[in-house]
Amino acid sequence: LPYFIAPDVGSLPTIPESRNLTELVVAMDVNNMLHLYASMLLERRILITSSKLSTLTACVHASSALLFPMYWQHIYIPVLPPHLIDYCCAPMPYLIGVHSSLMERVKSRALEDVVILNVDTNTLESPFEDLKKIPSDVVSLLKMKLKKQSAATGDGVARAFLRSQALLFGGYRDALVCESGDIAFCEESFLNHKSNTMKQFLENAVHLQFFKQFIDSRLEKLNTGKEFADVFEDEITHCLLTAGESVHWL
Repeated sequence: LPYFIAPDVGSLPTIPESRNLTELVVAMDVNNMLHLYASMLLERRILITSSKLSTLTACVHASSALLFPMYWQHIYIPVLPPHLIDYCCAPMPYLIGVHSSLMERVKSRALEDVVILNVDTNTLESPFEDLKKIPSDVVSLLKMKLKKQSAATGDGVARAFLRSQALLFGGYRDALVCESGDIAFCEESFLNHKSNTMKQFLENAVHLQFFKQFIDSRLEKLNTGKEFADVFEDEITHCLLTAGESVHWL
């Protein structure tokens, strides 16, 4: 009998085993993948379109997974039903998959500040320059790693994005403080970064919903004694060791 094995949310997706990630990597070039990632990081309104429903759902799910270990916190519709087309005019961030047969109707709406990725044609339209808002050293490293992994199997693509997440947000560990017996997050310490470009990015990031949810979940684990080790924490430690910095734990 056919059966479904739920993916392990604590491990990285691999190619070709993860159909979602495989479809995204096959459909998009590295440059567009970088722009999509930047738009996800800045919680934009994002429409993904394709003429094939299976490809559409796979690419929407894979796009969301680029933020791992964080999770998209806003409107999330892998395939938009025609009767919900007005959701595309929502004033808040969203990640929505739209079948290509509906795109003319969608575009006829008064869409403002929307990023549109056409998976079939590997084209991305954006009114923003989001990639310039991500620290250039992080972007350069991610671009290099993705180009090396373009035809490779395994978890290399997922690990490249995980490394970027660790470089961008791994400093949260140094901002954990003890207050009245509980562990808390000190935003001021987190923003006290020596790189101006990183500081500018983080000043915006602390207000994003996916980051707030991530910090809340980490604090909940720490304050209830739950298991704290995972692939993201391992990646942060690896980044610190590579940079020759000491690893601090509470």
